Amino acid sequence: MMTVIPSWLPLFVLIFFNRIFENSLLSAEVKEGEILPPTIQKLMKGYNKYLRPFFDNGPVTVGMSLDIASIDTISEINMDYTATIFLRQRWTDERLVFEGNKSLSLDGRLVELLWVPDTFIVDSKKSFLHDITVENRLIRIFPNGTVLYALRITTTVACNMDLTKYPMDKQTCTLQLESWGYNINDVMFYWTRGNESVSGLDTLRLAQYTVEDHYTSVSEAVYETGNYPKLIFHFELKRSILYFILETYVPSSLLVVLSWVSFWISQSSVPARICIGVTTVLTMTTLMMGARTSLPNANCFIKAIDVYLGICFSFIFGALIEYAVAHFCTLHHPDCNALMYGGHHMHDCDDDMNGIVTTIASDSNRSKRRKDSPTPAPAPTPTGEPGVVPPSPTSPEAKPPEALTEPLNRCLKNLSLIRQMLRSVNCCHVENPHYIDNYSRVTFPLSFVIVNLLYWTYYLYL
Repeated sequence: MMTVIPSWLPLFVLIFFNRIFENSLLSAEVKEGEILPPTIQKLMKGYNKYLRPFFDNGPVTVGMSLDIASIDTISEINMDYTATIFLRQRWTDERLVFEGNKSLSLDGRLVELLWVPDTFIVDSKKSFLHDITVENRLIRIFPNGTVLYALRITTTVACNMDLTKYPMDKQTCTLQLESWGYNINDVMFYWTRGNESVSGLDTLRLAQYTVEDHYTSVSEAVYETGNYPKLIFHFELKRSILYFILETYVPSSLLVVLSWVSFWISQSSVPARICIGVTTVLTMTTLMMGARTSLPNANCFIKAIDVYLGICFSFIFGALIEYAVAHFCTLHHPDCNALMYGGHHMHDCDDDMNGIVTTIASDSNRSKRRKDSPTPAPAPTPTGEPGVVPPSPTSPEAKPPEALTEPLNRCLKNLSLIRQMLRSVNCCHVENPHYIDNYSRVTFPLSFVIVNLLYWTYYLYL
């Protein structure tokens, strides 16, 4: 036989357990109230932590100060820094005024019973409150109602960096504190001691940076929901360049000097010079890739270290190209000499042709004189008949010399044109290809020194 469960039984069980839970909470509150000293019990009587101080009498002023415990990392890849700070906030709550001349230091867990400002770090990517061995919070109440609230926080804050002059750059980062829900009509922020409200930077030691300057400012954050109070702490970081000089600049400069060794090696030693050139180019490429690993992969600006590595790579590659040019001129040097000798033979041939033209011209003058003089009668032959005079070379029946001068003039014009072309080739001709190495031994080091002077002057002083 089945037992029918009344429909009201589940509802009765739910109400029963709900009453037990409420009684346990009430007993916990009683016990919590019993452990509080009488002064605190008196202060907490009628205290509403959901209402800010001076709720109907204007905004509450909150003074802040910072103590920078450490700046752990500064990342150029993520463009942020991680710091551990002590944040101290002071404000006055008229509801917490009590008689006496001593302050009350309370357990940090009692902060849940009080009103505290809703301060947050604006550009924080991630933050956490230290809780070893307990939550690192401090609450201190003074007789006039002033409340001191201190926290130990580690936060990672974004910092927009300009890496154009990296690694000779200076970065200005900020730490911005702002109210989340209370606008300027409810809460006002201020630095308790101006620029001296932030301490700890003078004794701070960083791996790659030195803190050059720091200052504070007060501002307002404007949003669609209203204007909110904001405090800004600015600090300027200057990068230490010594590490990069030893890690990048000196090795790249030595590679450039190593590429110049090939200028003192004989041009006939092809494997040795090619080995030096290719090895220095590959090593420089590896050094350039290693220098980029600590920087953002996608960057919209050229950094100073990229410029220097590009200069060094250009000089090393230029030394390799120099040997290619010198070796090419060495292989084609006999051909150039042959062209030069051919030009001299053309010169001699031109002189011979001029001599021929002169001879022909003189023969032409003689023929003209013979034509003008009277022609003697032909002598009779022994038979009594007039003799037959054999034709002479200058007779009208022979070919006139004017017909030969025109092609000769064209030939001379062509020869002069060829001679001019040979002279232009001779201007670009290197008489001794070994002179290329001699010039490179001076021009390459001198150019590298001048470029270095311009580079360091621009990035350090301009």
